[in-house]
Amino acid sequence: MLKSKIYTLSTLLFVTALMLAACGGDNVDAEAAIQTSVAETVAAQPPIIITETPAATQFPTQTPFALPTLGTPIALSTLTAIPANSAGSKAECAKASLQDETLIDGQIFKPGDQFTKTWYIKNESNCVWDTTYKIVFWDGDILGGGYVYNLPQITGPGQTLPISLVLTAPTTPGVYHSEWKLQTPDNVNYGVGVYQSAFYTEIEVANLTTTTAITYDIVDASLVITRDPPAGCQPANMIYTANVTIETNGPMKFIKYQVRQQDGNNDYVKSFSVKEATKYTDSEHVWKLGRAASQNSNRWMQLVILEPFYREYPKVGFEFYCP
Repeated sequence: MLKSKIYTLSTLLFVTALMLAACGGDNVDAEAAIQTSVAETVAAQPPIIITETPAATQFPTQTPFALPTLGTPIALSTLTAIPANSAGSKAECAKASLQDETLIDGQIFKPGDQFTKTWYIKNESNCVWDTTYKIVFWDGDILGGGYVYNLPQITGPGQTLPISLVLTAPTTPGVYHSEWKLQTPDNVNYGVGVYQSAFYTEIEVANLTTTTAITYDIVDASLVITRDPPAGCQPANMIYTANVTIETNGPMKFIKYQVRQQDGNNDYVKSFSVKEATKYTDSEHVWKLGRAASQNSNRWMQLVILEPFYREYPKVGFEFYCP
């Protein structure tokens, strides 16, 4: 449409110029008339507006969580630790707790054995831990690992992160202890719990190829009492449960134990065997107390190992008050 109008205008101007020339008019006056006519014609045309469609807005997509595997260790020389109370630091993000772990502490390995230790660390802060957070060697024996690793995956507030390290038993027999902590992007080191404790693994290296017999042992045992209901009183009985945990550092053919009570009821006796280092748990033994029972804080239960050796563990006391 625009091209057609321009073509018509050009033809009209050409004809007008010929007529003026034929009449013998002044050339200067003819040229001025042409320019005036062109200007008036262009001014009379409606303005042409060109609009562009804006490009679609691009929104970033969320990167999915990476698999919990650790990459290449970071060079220790690139890191400089700063105090956790430094101004402007991420100290408020340095809150964690240890939920669980694999591999029994005190487990026995042959020299040079490779093993994987996993800690399950919960993010107790209101921050998102991304992969710029780090796992750093803290103290003890590094056990063939790197000094620093990036966190394997993004972990939000309240989420639990599995941290797995592939470690190697030293070639010299002995007991080895390896401690680790976390680190914020601005190099604030922190551990787990209210005391910011390091999370660790402890192993024993023994030369299992020699004729010397290896004696496996119970490396930890405990009894924790829980009450049902946790508070208040039931119309009938209040139930106190003995939660037993026994950890071994290797295979043991026969373990026999007993839960003793302050009232002389020692009938609860159990036994088990394990084929490898194991954490054994048992919550079957209960002590029921009714409203008519004497109320005091003198009651207790106790874990005792009977076989393959005799070993007593501390008595665990509890209160019974039910008005």
